[in-house]
Amino acid sequence: MKRRSLIAAAALLPFAARAAEAPLKIGSPAGPYGDILAYAIERAHAQGVEAKKIEFTDWITPNEALAAGDIDANLFQHVPFLNAAIKARGYKLVPIAAVTVMPMALFSHKVKSFDQVSSGATVAIANDPVNGARGLQLFQKAGLITLKPGVGDDATVEDIVSNPRRLRFLQLEAAQLPRALDDVAVAQVSLAYLVIAGGDPGTALLTDGAGDTHYALNFVVREDRKNDPRILRFIDIYRSPEVKAFITEHYGKFITPVW
Repeated sequence: MKRRSLIAAAALLPFAARAAEAPLKIGSPAGPYGDILAYAIERAHAQGVEAKKIEFTDWITPNEALAAGDIDANLFQHVPFLNAAIKARGYKLVPIAAVTVMPMALFSHKVKSFDQVSSGATVAIANDPVNGARGLQLFQKAGLITLKPGVGDDATVEDIVSNPRRLRFLQLEAAQLPRALDDVAVAQVSLAYLVIAGGDPGTALLTDGAGDTHYALNFVVREDRKNDPRILRFIDIYRSPEVKAFITEHYGKFITPVW
């Protein structure tokens, strides 16, 4: 019996070794951030750290997949967005490394300046709490509305205290906002989704500024993995001079590394 147990245990050793070497699974959207992650994965492979990109098309399922253990980390969100998701869904997730900042911007296919926005026009913002607030702050920066003082990341359309042009705010999933540009006067659009849709970030009417670390994207993991050496090693490779140079060369006009 003992001999059979030893044989069975020995047979499991190759499987255990393969399992230990399974690539890290990192969730990310398509577009610029996915491309940067893919480059970092190539760099990691050359240094003996295996990882693979798991692509998502929205901003909800990456946290669900991470919380469920289907992926090891994700890279798509800033801390205010993560905090809102934790508050809403009770995730045991933590940010462990900030990497880049991409401005949010207002775009239009119908006007070339904000003074051309007509009374009663329909405009669009993101429908998730924090990024919707970010969009409202952009409309305030454009001089089109005024928000209740101090609302910050919690701003909603209910916090608009002045709307002299009686703008009607349409709230859409972030991925749908580039397509809405043909139907609304002005829309808040993530530059990542704009690039995926074939748009030009240089056509923005207004951005909220590059390099604002309040909106820096972070690697996020489950709380019990925050000290995982393989994840931390991959992040070290991502936050390398080589990856920074790749970002600067390909996306330097609108993505700012923060390391």
